[in-house]
Amino acid sequence: MKKLLASAMFLGLAAPHAAVAADEVNVYSYRQPFLVEPMFKEFTDETGIKVNVKFAKKGLTEKLQQEGKYSPADVILTTDISRLVELSDKQLVQPVDSKVIDKNVPAQFRDNEDEWFALTLRTRNVYSSRDRVGHLPADFDYLDLAKPEWKGKICTRSGKHPYNVSLVSAMIAHYGEAETKTWLEGLKNNLARKPQGNDRGQVKAVKEGLCDLAIGNSYYLGKMVNDDKQKAWAESVYIDFPGQKANGTHVNVSGMAMAKYAPNKANAQKLMEFLTDSKAQQMYAEVNYEYPVKVGVKRSDLVASWGEFTADDVSLDKLAQYHNSAIKLLDEVKFDL
Repeated sequence: MKKLLASAMFLGLAAPHAAVAADEVNVYSYRQPFLVEPMFKEFTDETGIKVNVKFAKKGLTEKLQQEGKYSPADVILTTDISRLVELSDKQLVQPVDSKVIDKNVPAQFRDNEDEWFALTLRTRNVYSSRDRVGHLPADFDYLDLAKPEWKGKICTRSGKHPYNVSLVSAMIAHYGEAETKTWLEGLKNNLARKPQGNDRGQVKAVKEGLCDLAIGNSYYLGKMVNDDKQKAWAESVYIDFPGQKANGTHVNVSGMAMAKYAPNKANAQKLMEFLTDSKAQQMYAEVNYEYPVKVGVKRSDLVASWGEFTADDVSLDKLAQYHNSAIKLLDEVKFDL
């Protein structure tokens, strides 16, 4: 009962306007506390606006639906494009008209209707065993993952994880459903084991000799390098950027949106603008080893050491259009089975 009362006090469920305050803004976040709390502190120091945060690993969409117009949420922070699209599709967010955000976030990385915006970029890389493979050739492409030479040598997490759904969506955007299905069938045939675990677990599998290649997001390498228990995993692989002679390396994002019934709309916009500007973008880059979405913001030294690459320029809006098709193809080839 105490937990329920505490939750109700935070969420302001008893009164629709309880969350409204001239010096506050309420955030629902899939992003972890260690990453965003330093930025919120900086924002409060600069503006005097207090940031109240509800952290969650899942279920924020359902929570917003349940709360409806009584929701205290102002800003929603997500970890990938699929969750941003879901919020938009379910009409849980509203457009934000901001020249500051438009200037800071390239058009490729924001919604055409201004309902969501990227905050950071992360690449979908292929990690190769240092001992057994070495660096992959400069012309290595995602299509090559389906070649017979890699049979029994590739590890990945679930095909239906948002990171992989986004990659499959990009493949559909470039090659169409039929060719992407053939590619998925080839990739599945080359797996060393059933898709399982997380991105770091795939690199661990390379270290243990279960596979020679692993599919994973770039920023996990930074996390492993700085984890005493996982540093050996990171040191067992090279990070490769596929598609440099084709469409470029696939890019996913973390992002933000303004809640549909945001009670502190002005403060919410101020926070969103702050998160896209140079100071917060630099903090993102240093703390979580992600690529800043704002052009010109310096990468962390570790991320910069991984080298330059050309990113796939397919828009996030276009990726969103193929999300359901990607899920359908993954089901058809029984990728996770």
